[in-house]
Amino acid sequence: MDTKSFASAIEQICEEKGISQDKVIETIEMALAAAYKKEYNRKGQNIKVKFDLKTGQMKIFQVKLVIDESMLKTEGDSEIEEIPTQGRDPDPEGVGAEKKFRFNPEKHIMIKDAKKKQKLGDEIEFPLETAHDFGRIAAQTAKQVIIQRIREAERESIFEEYKEKEGQVVSGIVQRIEKGNVFLDIGKASGVLFPEDQIPQERYQTGQRLRVYISEVQKDSRGPTITLSRTHPKMVSQLFTLEVPEISGGTVEIKSIAREAGSRSKIAVVSTEERVDPIGSMIGQKGTRVQAVISELAGEKIDIIEWSENPVEFISQSLSPAKVIDVEIDKKLNQAKVIVPEDQLSLAIGIKGQNVRLAAKLTGWKIDIAIQEAPTLSRDPDPKGVGKKSDKAKKTVKKKKIKEPKKKTKKIVKKKKTITKDNEKKKPKKKTKKK
Repeated sequence: MDTKSFASAIEQICEEKGISQDKVIETIEMALAAAYKKEYNRKGQNIKVKFDLKTGQMKIFQVKLVIDESMLKTEGDSEIEEIPTQGRDPDPEGVGAEKKFRFNPEKHIMIKDAKKKQKLGDEIEFPLETAHDFGRIAAQTAKQVIIQRIREAERESIFEEYKEKEGQVVSGIVQRIEKGNVFLDIGKASGVLFPEDQIPQERYQTGQRLRVYISEVQKDSRGPTITLSRTHPKMVSQLFTLEVPEISGGTVEIKSIAREAGSRSKIAVVSTEERVDPIGSMIGQKGTRVQAVISELAGEKIDIIEWSENPVEFISQSLSPAKVIDVEIDKKLNQAKVIVPEDQLSLAIGIKGQNVRLAAKLTGWKIDIAIQEAPTLSRDPDPKGVGKKSDKAKKTVKKKKIKEPKKKTKKIVKKKKTITKDNEKKKPKKKTKKK
């Protein structure tokens, strides 16, 4: 056998499938064992093959398990205990002393017949004659075993790779859309974006490139099932991690996130160094960093606030852009009463209560918003109209009545004076004429 070409073929399989070389050699050994059992009619035996890649030689062994009389099944034991194995290991934890077997001389050996060094549960290898040529059927069996085992190893490696990426953001291309489910190609595997994990009012097209969050990876007989999401709150933090080097460096930390996908998100950040502005580093120069995240999330609005250990400051900051006058905290009920000016009430509550709802998610406190009480002078102490209010009303009416006649009397007096003067002037003239 040409060992160089064989070794290069194994290396090529390892690179294409992403499988380790040890796994491929183990698969070859299992295939050779299956072919040997098929060729030499040793179906009832446990055959083990050791293959040397450098020399191209193989060694074949028959494996027997060391047992004693206490591990043998008696006639009184139920036959149901034998049924459920079906090729699987009935004792995955390796507690051999608790298992019971029906003695088979091809698979078992009594401890009294074994060597003195052997213990219960040990496996003894008996060397067999090495086979150099296999028939067509045996070769076909080996081929099927290799194909099947390599597929299983490939699925296992893909599962392990994406299990490590769980909770990260990856880039994918839309393959197809079926009944609202979007299937994306994310590299070696494909993931599913279910309708509940899609941003509302976002439309997808075949061939479109998207960034998605890997929310869950599960094993399946056909391969790993990867669930993707674009509505997960951690997707926002992962996108900022890619855009802001201060987060990956550890100088800026994202403490909490509250998100309503497609509409608005609130992020609380803190800096581990005094000289670094956490909000400024998240926004970037001329808003380049935050704009990149907003464009990836289909125009979703993002509020960035500074996290604080003091709950009063944190709650007041979480309600931004509304201005807060005072915060009253009840630690037993985990509830906070926030007082805002009357003109800031609608801004603090937000559209359909969105702003206060996100602030409650961000801080973890139940938040009630109240209007600032007006001063006592401007308030009406007698709303029913009894007492002081009626007296004031009467006084104001009297003052108005007094002021108006004064002005009229002055005018009237002036007119009278003018009349009297004219009369005085006219009378003597008349008298002179009569005389």
